[in-house]
Amino acid sequence: MRLRPFVLFLGVLCLAGRAHAQGAPENYRVELGAMLWKPSPEIVISSGSLSTPIDFVNLFPIEKKRFREFRAVLKPGRNHKIRFSTVPFEYSGTTPLTQRIRFQGQTFDVGVPTTADLKWTLMRIGYEWDPVATNLGFAGIFADVKYNKMNAQLSAPSPAPTESFERNLPVPTIGGIGRVYLVESVSVTGEFTALKLNRSDFNAKFYDFDLYGTANFGRNVGAQFGYRKVTVDYTVDQDTGDLRMKGPYFGGVVRF
Repeated sequence: MRLRPFVLFLGVLCLAGRAHAQGAPENYRVELGAMLWKPSPEIVISSGSLSTPIDFVNLFPIEKKRFREFRAVLKPGRNHKIRFSTVPFEYSGTTPLTQRIRFQGQTFDVGVPTTADLKWTLMRIGYEWDPVATNLGFAGIFADVKYNKMNAQLSAPSPAPTESFERNLPVPTIGGIGRVYLVESVSVTGEFTALKLNRSDFNAKFYDFDLYGTANFGRNVGAQFGYRKVTVDYTVDQDTGDLRMKGPYFGGVVRF
């Protein structure tokens, strides 16, 4: 059922592409994309000086899910782009604990049914400059700010405690992007942005790799299939996180 809106969306793209099958795919001012991403999660978080590193995937019955990602590109000039994307991750699982854990200074004992809820919204906005841009593709430099909003909560039956943790983590990254057209209507794009920062009060490592192919149906529409891997490691005050999302996605784009 969750796939039906995206299947219909892709169908509309294909029909629109046949009706407007003229012009070059790179000749646009606005590009909007909708993707379905099914990553394999790796999530380990601790909060508080005495907290246990909590492996949300292996400790709780968290399953792989599909998430909706929205992308937008504004192109004010041939070599300049402003890019935006957002994807919300949300996981939940309940299980009797097989080990004693501490979270936010509270203890959750072995055997107690405990529920973990995790929300992570990954949003980015950035600027791309393409010093090389031809009919065969382009190569550019990309700088952005990735805004991470994370919320984790552990709860158990009363009178056991319920503890929550929230962290907003804006991270600037820089990297490169390149696209090549294999044929007139099919392209392959790869991009990579990263940051590694070590300070006394803030340590962070952020890697974002995205490789995807696009089949264009004229200038205005296209279908995409790709693979993305996001890595976030941070230590802020007494909180630490080790998060990874990697896996395939598919969707479509419209251009104006």
